[in-house]
Amino acid sequence: MKQKAMTVSINNSVNNNQDAEQRMTSLEIAQLSGKPHNDVLKAIRKMEIGWAKVAQGNFSLGSYEDNNGQSRPCYFLTKAETLFVATKFNDEARARLVLRWQELERERLMEMLQPKQKIQEIRLLACDEEVLDEADDILGEELEKLNRESRFCYTPTEIGKVFGLDGRDLNSFLSDQKIIRWARGQWQLTQKYLHRELTANRYSYVHGRDGRRKLVSRLVWTEKGRKFVTDLVNGNVTILRCKN
Repeated sequence: MKQKAMTVSINNSVNNNQDAEQRMTSLEIAQLSGKPHNDVLKAIRKMEIGWAKVAQGNFSLGSYEDNNGQSRPCYFLTKAETLFVATKFNDEARARLVLRWQELERERLMEMLQPKQKIQEIRLLACDEEVLDEADDILGEELEKLNRESRFCYTPTEIGKVFGLDGRDLNSFLSDQKIIRWARGQWQLTQKYLHRELTANRYSYVHGRDGRRKLVSRLVWTEKGRKFVTDLVNGNVTILRCKN
C-alpha cells in the first residue's frame, strides 16, 4: 500500500555529520526491492548487528506517519549501508537500488550546481562513473545468468552470412515460411515450432528515449535450430536468389 506524505524524524543519537549525508528510507528500499516494509525492517535489524561491530555505529532509526496517522518505525540508510543491506537481495533488486542511488546523487549534484553553492562541495559527491560502473557490474552478472542458455546460439546474421543473406533477409524468409512471426516488438516462433529446442532468447539492456535502461530480448538459434534453418534455406536457394 502506498504511503501518503510522510513525517519523518531522525533518531537524536545519530551524529550530526552523518545527518548531512544523503540517505534512503527503508520504505523506498522496500518499494524498489518489491518486498513488504516489515520484511525489510527485519532484514535491516538482523544485518545491523554485523554492521555495528565493524562500523562502530548503528543504523539511523526514525519514523513516519502512516495513513491512519500512527507513527511507524523507519530506517534512514546511507549509500554504504543501503548497499550492505542489499547484499541479501537478488541481483535485479540490487541493480535497482544502485541505479536509484545514481539518481539521488545526480539530483544532489544539480542542487549543488546552483549559483549560491560552493563549487568545492561538488567534490564531496561520489563520482557518477563509479556509480555507473557499480550498476554495470551487477547488471552484467544478471545478464550473464539470463544468457547462459543462449551463450552458444547463432544470430540470424551469422546463419544468413553463409548464404549471402543479412539477418533481415533471413528473418523475412522465415516469416514467409510461417516459421517465425513479429509480435510484441520482436521475432517469435509460430505455435507449430514451439518446444522443439530450436531457439532461445538473448537479453541485453538498451536506453529508452527517457534515458532509462530497459531489458530487451531477441530470438537466436540453437545448434539444432541452425541446422533446421540451414536445411530449409538449402531447399529454397532458388527462391531466395530470385527475391534478392
